[in-house]
Amino acid sequence: MIHFSIESGIISTTRADHTQFLAVKTATLAMPKTAPSHSASDDLARFVLESMAEADELAPFLNAVLPATQTATGAKAIAVVRANPPLWETVAASGAPAKLIPSTAAADAIDRGALATEDDWVAAPLADGFALTAAGIAPDALNDLVDVLKPAVTAVHTRRQRQRRIRRLERLLEITRHWEETQGTEDLLRAMAQTAAELLECDRASIFLWDKANRQLIARPALGLQDDDLRIPDTTGIVGQVVQSLEPRRVGGGLGEEQIDRNVDKSTGYTTQNLLCVPLLTPGGTCLGAFEVLNKRDGHFTDEDERVLVELAAFAAVALEHTQNFEDLLVKHQQLVQEAAAGVQIIGESPPIEAVRSTIRRIADTDLAILILGENGTGKEVVARSIHYLSRRRDQPFIAVNCAAIAETLLESELFGHEKGAFTDARESRAGKFELASGGTLFLDEIGDMSLSGQAKLLRVLEDKTVVRVGGSRPIHTEVRILAATNQDLAAMVRQKKFREDLFFRLNVVSLELPPLRERGDDVVRLAEFFLQSFCQNMGRRTPKFSAATRRRLQQHSWPGNVRELRNLCERIAYLSSGDTVEVDDLAFIDASTKDLAQSIELDATLSEATRQFQEQYIRQTIDTARGNMTTAAKRLGLHRSNLYRKMRQLGMPAGDDD
Repeated sequence: MIHFSIESGIISTTRADHTQFLAVKTATLAMPKTAPSHSASDDLARFVLESMAEADELAPFLNAVLPATQTATGAKAIAVVRANPPLWETVAASGAPAKLIPSTAAADAIDRGALATEDDWVAAPLADGFALTAAGIAPDALNDLVDVLKPAVTAVHTRRQRQRRIRRLERLLEITRHWEETQGTEDLLRAMAQTAAELLECDRASIFLWDKANRQLIARPALGLQDDDLRIPDTTGIVGQVVQSLEPRRVGGGLGEEQIDRNVDKSTGYTTQNLLCVPLLTPGGTCLGAFEVLNKRDGHFTDEDERVLVELAAFAAVALEHTQNFEDLLVKHQQLVQEAAAGVQIIGESPPIEAVRSTIRRIADTDLAILILGENGTGKEVVARSIHYLSRRRDQPFIAVNCAAIAETLLESELFGHEKGAFTDARESRAGKFELASGGTLFLDEIGDMSLSGQAKLLRVLEDKTVVRVGGSRPIHTEVRILAATNQDLAAMVRQKKFREDLFFRLNVVSLELPPLRERGDDVVRLAEFFLQSFCQNMGRRTPKFSAATRRRLQQHSWPGNVRELRNLCERIAYLSSGDTVEVDDLAFIDASTKDLAQSIELDATLSEATRQFQEQYIRQTIDTARGNMTTAAKRLGLHRSNLYRKMRQLGMPAGDDD
């Protein structure tokens, strides 16, 4: 005889367990004295209570208590069975093989909610989907036994479901964290399939993506196929039914096996015995495909398995939708980068421009600071963009800043950003150009026009690689590549104390000087043809050809505005000319500055005086075109700088200091 103390042996872990414990204890006290013996009934109840408190699995619990129950009741055999449509599964039994336990009586008992008999067996509903069957026992005695076992079975089964759900949720949290780190759809689908196979203890799992446009279902991964690719019509088999109806399907174990598409088995060499398939639905209700698992290792798929896969599919659909959106954005971003890179072309084959192109190729994929020098309109920003798109930073931002166009009072805010309320118009926080360009390239155009105070702040950021927003205190790390450009002689400005020497050396790690257009020979015609074709394509008109005389005139012009001037000329030709050939007369306006200069000379002056007037006005215009840069002006005039000053003094022009 087994003896236990009710007070010392029961540990109620949850409120639900405590409720079931009270139900078992109440049922024990209510057992009639006609039971086999009062002491045996008490001992059985104590044993059930003790086993319930310690059990985490239903089968081991029943395997422990059913033999004692059979002994206490004198039954020939006793068993607990569970409905798993279309079959009945024996959870535990004592005194009879599982194959001899009748399922008809159990089914009737559950359907009617009352006792049912079959030959020598009696069955009674025990818990949700469970039935207690016994042979050689009176119906009343079986009812009394149900009162003791039902709350215990319910408690252990509920505890087991709760523990499995907790472990499942923990697993879901773990895998969704990994899914967030997975940016490729193929890797994500494989991770999902592997997770489903582990959680549901089955052989294989696949996700079928729905290609609605082509009315196909594409398996990813298609396990068992050499090329890992399986495509079927979207009305084929169970998967087709699921995506069309948006309802889960479960087949196998005698239920709907004839609906399995055996053609897929033939193509994979794999025999499907049972399967579970649920739709992949986004929170918005869009069906992305179906989630399928094959061949449960122990038995066949249950209602609980279906709930698990539905829950997993909900997580998978969200992760898949986000990943596909990310990939779409990435593809579009790369397309935009390629289009932008294709639009940045350095046109020309002259030796000076080939030298520039060669230097760009060597320095582009480095992090060196580069100083781009050249007259206005020579294409300094085009070169800067070309360097950016040839570097590893091409997928990151390219931010251009015209230092000459920013007022000194706003320079710090524009470059480094500001916090809300930092000054009168700071209604919200805003990132500066350094933050916006982080990871990419920052192009500082007209760097020579930056004030000395602005230069000092810029130098600090370049050395520390951190910015502090105006009105803020938090240092913000920035990783940018600096490209700077100017049409001024920074070395001369350093000597004149107009530009910081330390900043000059910081920016001038590599210098790249662009040739003016007048030194590029036949490139003038090549550029003109390129610009004219581009403008005419945008207008939808046929591109006219340059006549031989026009080509010669283009090459003879000095192009003080360089490539920018040529581009503007071609734009005017595209809109104003109407013929199929561009003649010299169409270029009349490029001579406007020369004509104005000639008309300003007094016609009654002597040749010597007219020559002096022409030289004075031509030198003044050249200096103006060079924006006061005497070195550049002298170079354009074919003179040394000292000779230019000497010539200006001879003409009575204010020459300043030539030192």
